[in-house]
Amino acid sequence: MAATDPVRTRPSIVRVVGASLVGTTVEWYDFFLYGVAASVVFGDLFFPKGEQLTGTLLSFATFAVGFFARPIGGVVFGHFGDRLGRKNLLVLSLLMMGIATFAIGLLPTYAQVGALAPILLTVLRLIQGFALGGEWGGAVLIVSEHGDPARRGFWASWPQAGAPAGQLLANGVLAGLAAFQSEAAFDSWGWRIPFLLSAVLVLVGLWVRLKIEESPVFVAARAKQEPADRMPLMEVLTRYPREVLTAMGARMAENVSYYIFTIVIATYAKEQLGLGRSFALNAVLIAAAIHFCAIPLWGALSDRIGRKPVYLIGAVGVGVWAFVFIALVDTKNFGLATLAVTVGLVLHGAMYGPQAAFFTELFGTRVRYSGVSVGYQLASIIAGGLAPFIAVALLKAYDSGYAISVYVAVCAAISILAVTLYSETRERDLTAL
Repeated sequence: MAATDPVRTRPSIVRVVGASLVGTTVEWYDFFLYGVAASVVFGDLFFPKGEQLTGTLLSFATFAVGFFARPIGGVVFGHFGDRLGRKNLLVLSLLMMGIATFAIGLLPTYAQVGALAPILLTVLRLIQGFALGGEWGGAVLIVSEHGDPARRGFWASWPQAGAPAGQLLANGVLAGLAAFQSEAAFDSWGWRIPFLLSAVLVLVGLWVRLKIEESPVFVAARAKQEPADRMPLMEVLTRYPREVLTAMGARMAENVSYYIFTIVIATYAKEQLGLGRSFALNAVLIAAAIHFCAIPLWGALSDRIGRKPVYLIGAVGVGVWAFVFIALVDTKNFGLATLAVTVGLVLHGAMYGPQAAFFTELFGTRVRYSGVSVGYQLASIIAGGLAPFIAVALLKAYDSGYAISVYVAVCAAISILAVTLYSETRERDLTAL
């Protein structure tokens, strides 16, 4: 451990981790709720009637719009986060996300207001994406910059666990409603309940986040009069272009595989295999619980053997498992489908667990919020944002789930190359950057 790294007491880091985890869980709940709803109901409710897969494609197009807004959110929040601090920006991002999600639950449908319905849906999705674009960087930085450097991978992985926790909540609420409601009732009004519930979750998240302290690494940098330049983004692009590309490449397999394993499976099971919506929702629900536990374990392992080896296990793993995944889901056996999603998400966790520490260690303190946000969110456009759309388009074109597997494998190859070509970052001192 470098002597210059500030070390926090255990109660302090646990409190910061808890605040980040609660906040990211709420934000990912909101974001994934939209993705799940897009795969099962939005195509029918917010777009003109037509071929089923066409409606779903249009629905996923609005899902992708949120990803295009994320880099903009990352730049804006990163700019002010590098100049003003991490904490206040985290509170603002959570508030924006909650308002947009609550408003989606109040939207009129296409049958009620025509073309205005998808327009309003798209605007609110843009706000969601903008807010999430600023959320991730701040959440992982405030933990990474608080904790013991020797356990940075472990502590920084906990905000990452907010993704499966949010997925667990989103799928759990939707699965519960689907189980106790008729499809007609769910399609008519039941789908609105999870979006409206977001207001309660946001209030809890805000209460927790307002109690944490600012990042000590950022405070120390400000004390040395080392604030970011007037445009942190320009410093990122001129000083850290390789790091931005490394982060983007590393995200390809992680981001694409996650949305295939958790969102596209719902469309695949319903449209290709003719199964009920609860089949995929329940499989993802079980797998998300295991994913939540696996992420910190992978993060802890990266503290011992390095970020690169753990990340490569995940990238290679999802590239291979994508083919097994389709084969198991095609059996229409719930147990095998659950196994397919579970193993896929555990392998995904090998990338997602060390990712927060890995990306944090790529950039200097002056522009770290901007750097991690830009690298992370730019990849979201071409990776996660387009993944459901591309996957459904491939399914429509080739009528085979294995076309989706090839897509995941190509993305895995890109991530393997990006991570392999960069040096190990585990021993880097954040205060020296």
